[in-house]
Amino acid sequence: MAKLIVAATVASVLLSQAARAEEVEATDDTQEIVITGTNAGSKTETPLVELPQPLTIISDEQYLSQGAISISDTVKYAAGVLANPYGRDTRVDGFNVRGINALQFRDGMRDIFSYYASITSDPYNFSRVEIVRGPASVLFGQGSIGGLVNLVSKTPEFRTGGELNLVYGSHDRKEALGDVNLALTDSLAIRAVARVRDADTYVDHVPDDRVMFAPSIRWQPTPNTDIILTGLYQEDDTGSTSQFLPIVGTFSPNPANPDGQLDRYTFVGKPGWDRYAGRSLQGGGSLTHRFSDTIRVSLKARYIDSDLEYFTHYADSYTNPTDPFAVYGTDGRTIGLYADASDATMNVFSTDNNVEFKFNTGTAIEHTLLVGLDYSWNKVGKRGVFGFETIDLYDIDRDALLTYDPSGPFTYDSQKQLGVYVQDQIRLFDRVSVILGARRDHVKNSSGQTDNATTFRAGIIGKVAAGISPFFSYTESFLPIAGRLTGPGGALGDNFTPQTGTQFELGAKWQPSSATLVTVTGFHIKERNRVLYLANNVTTQSGELTTKGIEFEASHSLPGNFELLLNYGYSELESEVNTGLDYMPRHTASAWSAKSFPVTSGAQLRLGAGVVYSSESKSTGPVDPYGLNPAIPAGTLYTVVTPARTTVDALAELSWDKWRVALNATNLFDDQGYASCLARGDCFVAAPRNVMATVGFRF
Repeated sequence: MAKLIVAATVASVLLSQAARAEEVEATDDTQEIVITGTNAGSKTETPLVELPQPLTIISDEQYLSQGAISISDTVKYAAGVLANPYGRDTRVDGFNVRGINALQFRDGMRDIFSYYASITSDPYNFSRVEIVRGPASVLFGQGSIGGLVNLVSKTPEFRTGGELNLVYGSHDRKEALGDVNLALTDSLAIRAVARVRDADTYVDHVPDDRVMFAPSIRWQPTPNTDIILTGLYQEDDTGSTSQFLPIVGTFSPNPANPDGQLDRYTFVGKPGWDRYAGRSLQGGGSLTHRFSDTIRVSLKARYIDSDLEYFTHYADSYTNPTDPFAVYGTDGRTIGLYADASDATMNVFSTDNNVEFKFNTGTAIEHTLLVGLDYSWNKVGKRGVFGFETIDLYDIDRDALLTYDPSGPFTYDSQKQLGVYVQDQIRLFDRVSVILGARRDHVKNSSGQTDNATTFRAGIIGKVAAGISPFFSYTESFLPIAGRLTGPGGALGDNFTPQTGTQFELGAKWQPSSATLVTVTGFHIKERNRVLYLANNVTTQSGELTTKGIEFEASHSLPGNFELLLNYGYSELESEVNTGLDYMPRHTASAWSAKSFPVTSGAQLRLGAGVVYSSESKSTGPVDPYGLNPAIPAGTLYTVVTPARTTVDALAELSWDKWRVALNATNLFDDQGYASCLARGDCFVAAPRNVMATVGFRF
């Protein structure tokens, strides 16, 4: 209760700061920030108030001020988005958009095609993160119906400057970061972004070490031609902060061992053997050329080469989820322990090319026509070995744990996608904008499975009065799924059909000034052909999944002085059948504010605070998934409820001349909650408090 009171107090302070900022805006001569456009929603430079859909743009300055240490952290102050739905995971980034797992893109091209075949991206390497909510297949091809997260790489600018930072924080986190930009001539510039990290985590024997180096070069041989080449070398040496601990003994009592409450950060593996360690090499480039004010050509391509070792142990929380210890005895301590050791490789080639035409069909009707073709190819290879033994989960003899080494040939899966798209943005009387788009995709995987899909989008937005612009949109998506339906015993059937999604959205944007944007929207999404993995090796595809909800998002900013973000999202999922879905909390809300104050001549103090709230979530599953207990009727279900969580973040930053000292704290009051507990039998702990001190020098 005390934490909720403090959180409410922080929120009231944020709102009072907003009121004071309005006074500053009315009296000061400070230049306002003009909210510009993004290519995530249209692949053209379009102001946000002219796009008939909600888009969220998060600058690197914003998410680093909020203490983000992963890509997942960057999106936690966005409406309709749940960051880290299964807790902080050093292996992968996770975010739910409108109740559905979202896909990750980099510079408009998808860069992750397989879990546990690549390492996570580094937030310091990007200038901003863009969130597209709802289906977006017309421009981006296969994707999630909930939306996508697009990372925009830092690229050279025609200036000379940069920064160097040293960081020390919780869990003996030691880092050195640098971002240096050099303008060699008026038409040639280079940039290098780097990070070196030596860190532990809140789970014993799980490091979080990283080396990242991202060089880039930009050349403008003519005023109308822009060429950018980018590279990336990144090596991670980490493990898994997700230990898949059983619900029994952590979140709920252990009936056979009343005094046996497990430490929620228990490490169940073998020190030195368990690891998630990999290397990623990337190279890419883009070419933009304007033939005239009305014709522009854009070409992009990227290649990714990734290698990964993933060695891990995890307890058998799943055979009997309501009492996993009962399967192995009566002492309430002995449990099965799986070992999984795998090597993986991932190679991805992506290219996206389009031509933009601008023309008029009347004195007051302007068109921006985009015609494009994109292609992607990915190949994922894996080999692995499994093991099993029993342990005392409350007193693990880690030295005695067995180890395994994957050997033999790799098994490869590959996929090719070719897409052609067309989009027309029509601006009527400089007040109404209409978007019409269509796309045709052809997808083929290594097993010979071929899928074709046609998707459409349409939307309209218009300014009516006082900066208010109502909008309506219709969008579609598809996502091919490799594999086949299986019956009892694993008998193979027909190929999976692609998941498809449709969305209707109605909302309004309000821009009373160039420094303020408020968006309110309601949406209704329907997904078809979701894959269900059932007992006895049976897979099927459900009929429909419906997601509906509302979102509110507001931002107000004054350059170098004040910023305020307020967000709320409500999302409700319904299905025709019991899908065993792990539901997103229906309610999410957040508020963030930061304000600068002059301290002495040339010195400024910047203070920031934020509150993130997620309501309770429910997960439903079978009590006896494998039919081991004849006394339990088949199909008997139970529900696990994960309580609501409220966390507070804070920032204190002092800058003078070229120096900067900052202190970030996330989960300031060290809320000891769970991100989610699943009816399948395991729980995922939320990240505890994290504090980081930074000393930086800018030049």
